[in-house]
Amino acid sequence: MASHPSRTLSPHVSDQKVNRHPSNTASTERHGPRPLAALDPHGLLVLSHVLLNCAEQSEIVRLAMRHVSALGPYHAEAGYLAKDDGLSRVPGHEVGAPTVDDTGMVDNTGVKELGEADGSVSVPERSWTWAFGLRGTGGLLGYLVVSSHSEPDEQGHFLLSTLVGLTSAALSLTVTRAPQHDDGGERSRLRTERDTALRQLDTVRSELHLQNTVHETLARVAARGGGEDAITQALYELTGLSALIEDRFGNLRSWAGPDRPDPYPVRSSTSQEEMLGQVAREAGPVRVKGRLIALARPRGEVLGVLAVEDPEATADEHTMFALDHAQRSLAQELVHMRELTEVELRLRRQLIDDLLEGTDETSAYARAEAVGHDLQRTHYVVVVHWPGHAATSSFTRAVEQATATTATRPLITRRGDRMVLLTEARPDDDAVYAALARELGTPDGAIGVSTRCDSPDGIPRCYQEALRALEVRQNSRQRSGTTFFEDLGLYRILGPGNDLRELEDFVREWLGQLIDYDAGHDTELVETLSCYFDCGGNYDDAAATLTVHRSTLRYRLQRIREISDRDLADVDTRLNLQVATRVWKIILGGRGR
Repeated sequence: MASHPSRTLSPHVSDQKVNRHPSNTASTERHGPRPLAALDPHGLLVLSHVLLNCAEQSEIVRLAMRHVSALGPYHAEAGYLAKDDGLSRVPGHEVGAPTVDDTGMVDNTGVKELGEADGSVSVPERSWTWAFGLRGTGGLLGYLVVSSHSEPDEQGHFLLSTLVGLTSAALSLTVTRAPQHDDGGERSRLRTERDTALRQLDTVRSELHLQNTVHETLARVAARGGGEDAITQALYELTGLSALIEDRFGNLRSWAGPDRPDPYPVRSSTSQEEMLGQVAREAGPVRVKGRLIALARPRGEVLGVLAVEDPEATADEHTMFALDHAQRSLAQELVHMRELTEVELRLRRQLIDDLLEGTDETSAYARAEAVGHDLQRTHYVVVVHWPGHAATSSFTRAVEQATATTATRPLITRRGDRMVLLTEARPDDDAVYAALARELGTPDGAIGVSTRCDSPDGIPRCYQEALRALEVRQNSRQRSGTTFFEDLGLYRILGPGNDLRELEDFVREWLGQLIDYDAGHDTELVETLSCYFDCGGNYDDAAATLTVHRSTLRYRLQRIREISDRDLADVDTRLNLQVATRVWKIILGGRGR
């Protein structure tokens, strides 16, 4: 980072006062304070006063040992002081408790093997045991051995290291209180060592205060329900720098502080991916041009971007600390939001699936209310089919976006290669179709829309209506577009609720001979008759649609008259034959008994 003036956390956050003068100091020095229930950074500040006022080295180590368990799920296994003849174990800090050496868990030999370095020692039934060196300017002063069933996290390491530092400083101060040698150089050295220890302690105190401020501020945000705006506002107050959140595509989601760009600049997808890759390669916040950027990426997936505006490069390590911890809060918030969204989507899909099949009305109302959907209103069922896009997530997103302009969000599910929507708003003619055609890049799709549905028990019927409207559209001359069931005319009486056997009998009565002839001679007389009726009896249009010569069409129609023994010029005959061909094609799918 470039050189810049020292910067602390923003003055927006008030300093926390620390009680540096606890009462009854003499008694405390003799017996030691009770361990704090949950020793946090603020509690360490209080403990530091007691440690630094203690003149007995063994008591200092015992105080430290007594407070280890208050830092987390840790246990003080042993404490040692450095003597002229080696290491001397400090007696246990609990009256009547077995000593460490008595239990055989840790002995001097194992610690001596570390050669005055910090390191791991072996303790039965402990996954992690570490000997922390207690050091002063003159070298090793002793050891504090701590164990746990698992290795501490980052916060645990920090608190344990801080306790070790305070203990080391307190031990160094006791040296200056011992009888001094007459040698002036030795006294000067001890004073220097004392002053160094005090400066280190002041630095630790300052670090603890600033970091505790960050923890407490973000903890308050979480306690009040969190939210992206609350996180950016807290980060702005902590650092004095404008804070922002973007989604992974570079779209602004939240901003706190001055100088918000309007309009917000949009980066190209290539630039955005390059920036994400650059930041992802580093372990913490990364400077990119005039910003410090951190990625919210739990489990490796980038869910969002958190940044502070710092064009003058004034941010210091405290700003980096605040940004890093705010990023963790944002990651938790985004994971929580994603989980809620996934649960809501699953519940909404389960609801519409049950509604399409038919479900209890009372429970349907309750379940709909739970996901924020009002089933008391009028609804329509819409079925969408776009060949080639059924199994893609982009198709689902396109359908959601095309229907997002409606008054409320529709319920959406997938049935085979079709999308089914339950929506309050009746689609405006071909508006949804046109939007989908633009989004998907092809007009080759169809939409079927039911009549109005006023209660949940009518939804299965409306679903069948929407399916029938879609089928009619896809089997018509103009196969792309939107068809409303209420506009089907004659096809409405051939729709849901009619007996399929009766329809088959009707088709057999009027087309049976032609169906049998096609099956036996590999011809297409029924299809020819259907196309001829679809073209309004126009020879040229029908021939063009069938891609045959006009004379070929005339020959086929003549064969139809002969085989079926029907007069195509008779009005009633033509009507029944046309209905029969439509039922054969639409309802029976081009089959017949």
